[in-house]
Amino acid sequence: MSDFYELTTLDGQLRAFDFASLKGKVVLIVNVASLCGFSPQYDDMEKLYKKYGDQGLEIIAFPCNQFGGQEPDSTQNLETFIREQFKCTFPVMKKTIVNGDDTNPVYTYLKLKMAGSLGFRGIRWNFEKFLIDRDGVVRHRFVSAVSPLQIEPVIVSLLKNS
Repeated sequence: MSDFYELTTLDGQLRAFDFASLKGKVVLIVNVASLCGFSPQYDDMEKLYKKYGDQGLEIIAFPCNQFGGQEPDSTQNLETFIREQFKCTFPVMKKTIVNGDDTNPVYTYLKLKMAGSLGFRGIRWNFEKFLIDRDGVVRHRFVSAVSPLQIEPVIVSLLKNS
């Protein structure tokens, strides 16, 4: 897969989600887990989504249970839980695998395009973030401890400059 906009995945309702629908948007992709110590970042993600969504920011959450079993619920219940518990309105995808043999193609693509520290290609923990510009180029990767609000200036720059 050589183009971000050729990617597809399943959303939380198990419907096809075509990345072509993201053309022209700045996209923040985050692997999330509701029982993680970083789950307060859901609030930051929602603040950014409400503040910049009409300017072209899209946030996409990928629930993942690979780290500490912190997303144990089924795909069928996760989207509802995330929306009710954290009041999130951005798209929530199907529960996914981000490392290993069954890695979601979206994460295969993201890790190929942007390695982490010291060239590590895997995802280290919940709430790692990838930021994609309006042209579908993976521009930044942020570790879990970096909150979405800390990267707001980078998001604003991409919204204005791409």
